[in-house]
Amino acid sequence: MKKVLIVEDDKEMVELLEIHLRDLSCQISKAYDGEDGLAKSLSENPDLIILDIMLPKMDGIEVCQKIRANKINSPILMLTAKSEEIDKVLGLEIGADDYLTKPFSVREFIARVKAIFRRTKMIKESLISDENLVLTIGDLTVDVDKRKVMVGNDRIELSPKEFELLVLLATNPGRSYNRSRLLNLIWGYDFEGYEHTVNSHINRLRAKIEPDMANPQYILTTWGVGYKFNEELDQ
Repeated sequence: MKKVLIVEDDKEMVELLEIHLRDLSCQISKAYDGEDGLAKSLSENPDLIILDIMLPKMDGIEVCQKIRANKINSPILMLTAKSEEIDKVLGLEIGADDYLTKPFSVREFIARVKAIFRRTKMIKESLISDENLVLTIGDLTVDVDKRKVMVGNDRIELSPKEFELLVLLATNPGRSYNRSRLLNLIWGYDFEGYEHTVNSHINRLRAKIEPDMANPQYILTTWGVGYKFNEELDQ
């Protein structure tokens, strides 16, 4: 049974979402302000967090940032009454997995939840299916099961999306992925028009693992296509 935490101050909205999530056989936990939502996110480690942006005590953006800073990898579906692009982009770049702009239909909500669950299952079964998988490429070591990344003797802290990007690329050296494909594989949804989110995550990942950002040796740009992991490095 999937554990879902709803962080939303509109109690009628919470009741509506709870009814339809129970139809998906989900176990529901609820929080009506940002501080309680953050506390339950850290203590309960849910399979999905549904997080409103406009919350009392602590807004959803800050809650999302703190969840990721505490290395909680639960998928986050953000809810917002705002339609400005900046809110959507910011949500994705701080670690949210998807967003819905209010008002939304129940059918759309259920579709997004199912898409997130499919993506989570896909990552567990394919991207990190081998629990004992440890990749060693040059000075870079990636322990997939422990979600541990080392460059030489230094441990590197990656966000969930940065880690998933690295594992996907490193386990498929030489294969080029365009930005739309990476969005679909890593974020699990077709965010048309938000390919720059991939660019920003790749840039942050490079800044953490590459000895020289100007001349990357691990993650290469395939001009006119997207990105690939260097197949010429010793593994």
